[in-house]
Amino acid sequence: MKWLKLLKVALKSLMKNRMRSLLTSLGIIIGVSAVIVMVGVGEGSQARIKNQIASLGSNLIIIFPGASRSGGVSQGSGTFNHLTLDDVDKLTREATLVAGVSPVVQVRSQVIGDGNNWNTSINGVGVDYLTIREWPLESGDFFTDRDIRNKSKVAVLGKVVANNLFPGVDPIGKEIRVRNTPFKVIGVLSPKGQSATGMDQDDVVLAPSTTVLYRLSGWRFISMIMANAKSLNQLLPAQEELRTLLRESHRLNPGMDDDFTIRNQADISEAATQVSVILTLLLGSIAGVSLVVGGIGIMNIMFVSVTERTREIGIRIAVGAHSRDVLTQFLMEAVVLSLVGGVIGILLAFLAAFVLSRFFGIYTLVNVQTVILAFLFSAAIGIFFGFYPARKAAALNPIDALRYE
Repeated sequence: MKWLKLLKVALKSLMKNRMRSLLTSLGIIIGVSAVIVMVGVGEGSQARIKNQIASLGSNLIIIFPGASRSGGVSQGSGTFNHLTLDDVDKLTREATLVAGVSPVVQVRSQVIGDGNNWNTSINGVGVDYLTIREWPLESGDFFTDRDIRNKSKVAVLGKVVANNLFPGVDPIGKEIRVRNTPFKVIGVLSPKGQSATGMDQDDVVLAPSTTVLYRLSGWRFISMIMANAKSLNQLLPAQEELRTLLRESHRLNPGMDDDFTIRNQADISEAATQVSVILTLLLGSIAGVSLVVGGIGIMNIMFVSVTERTREIGIRIAVGAHSRDVLTQFLMEAVVLSLVGGVIGILLAFLAAFVLSRFFGIYTLVNVQTVILAFLFSAAIGIFFGFYPARKAAALNPIDALRYE
């Protein structure tokens, strides 16, 4: 009952100065909402990156060209390319832990179709490519092994390319031209969305790897090799198996460095989300500073309140109130200010998250743990910054307090 009476007295005291109490809580309101929103934005970006990486396919393994060296200085990944279609054939024949292997030959060019043109990426791939990427067709068919052997001039369009070259028209059976080479459209890919690097995965044309390599690329080496392990548990063993087979194919002796780079889906996800994690911590820390500033504001106002109510404190102590009762009352006022500010800040954070997602396209993931931690931290701010003013009030000499004007 004593705690309820103290709470009632604290609320009554705060309500006497509604505007001052609201302005005092403003720092906590902004701090709590900022922490929740900033952490939510960071976690939302992490979740989006993970989803985009997952859209690449399950149990994915990518083999990139290696790095050349000049004067002992590495020139960077991709500057030493020894990947060929023969490597792909060897991996397809001998690898036992992968479900599919596909080359990727990347060429960028202007594509013309039905009187329209569009600059896009033309990727030469194998028959396992859609299986590896888990990318279904929206309509039509995919090319076959026979098309790859015969270097057939057939193509499958990404949704963006199809919409720009053939707006409102079914492109199946139509013809497109890439560098004066005609291709027959045999299929359209289902929408895939953006990749983890921000590239539009639907802005692409797929064609047989041999066709792109020998008719468009003019280069004997391929851009990369994609494969997928048969299961998640076999991801690392499959990666090591591919590495061993490629070293055999490139005739690398023991002790020699790999002339290629292998990355799996977990490596790509970790690298892509690392920056996002750091950004989340940075944003959350900056927002947390505003909570501390809000706590300092509460301390300042509580000192003012103690000064204004010095005579009241003296009367309470004179009629029998204990020092701990005075301390509890003022401490409770500080905590109430913090908690009310925390509740309003949480509501404001949900509103801000909705606005960011709905009108600005910024995906914000607000989870329960962040909300609870922000609320508890606001309460801790009230206790920490309200204790010293409350202690000062409790330590007042009743005689001096009664004589205070």
